[in-house]
Amino acid sequence: MKIGLLHSLIRKEEKLLLEAFAKARIEPVMLDDRKIILDFRTPQDLDVLLERSINHSRALHALRLLEGVGVRCINTSEVARICGDKLLTTAALQERGVAQPQVRVAFTEESALAAIEELGYPVVLKPAVGSWGRLLSKINDRDAAETVLEHKTVLGSYHHSVFYIQQYVEKRGRDIRSFVVGDECIAAIFRESEHWITNTARGARASNCPVSNAIAEVSLAAASAVGGGIVAVDLFETADELLVNEVNYTMEFRNSIDTTGVDIPAKVVAYVAHEARA
Repeated sequence: MKIGLLHSLIRKEEKLLLEAFAKARIEPVMLDDRKIILDFRTPQDLDVLLERSINHSRALHALRLLEGVGVRCINTSEVARICGDKLLTTAALQERGVAQPQVRVAFTEESALAAIEELGYPVVLKPAVGSWGRLLSKINDRDAAETVLEHKTVLGSYHHSVFYIQQYVEKRGRDIRSFVVGDECIAAIFRESEHWITNTARGARASNCPVSNAIAEVSLAAASAVGGGIVAVDLFETADELLVNEVNYTMEFRNSIDTTGVDIPAKVVAYVAHEARA
């Protein structure tokens, strides 16, 4: 069995995965995305590849090229393509009827302002491509909307010329991140913060969240909508239902193993090994 591990820097998550591979008596083939050279035609002697790149563009393109020479990838390039773009994620969830906050997309300052006022203040402005809760803006009134939209237009990259506008959901200080491996929702955490952004990368505290039937159901539906595999799903709690905020295809889990009591890297390795044998 030959399992590749596509990586950038070896972070805490990758170290934990390597330990889990060692316990399973598997030595992965390490593919550093800063060093590999792909030529569209040379076969790779791998049964399966686990993607753990930090950089979205490198991950997306490497996966697509490796699939082109017959490598089975987890996650696939299509999952990376959809999850790496919030517009595509929203579209995939909508097509499968998965509950999520209302979203508007606009391409000019004028239409974006009209969309914001259609949704009603406050709203959240997000870059279509991005992670770790960076460059999010909570817009509370028209003055703030006009300022942020102008800054994005003048100072932003191409990605900031597409305005992704999401309904603000009052989280009461927390949201949920669930972890899906294959056809199982293996664990979940609450992410709690006094700030409206509840990413652990921004200092939110993690605590165990029991995986209820409702959490498992919506998490698996979201994972299936984007193509399945190994993903983390961010959920908002409302009085009526759980809403999917985002789906992450290179999930981070360092703060969730002790918190949940679930050996997440072991679950990932077992799933990848099973897929390699299939």
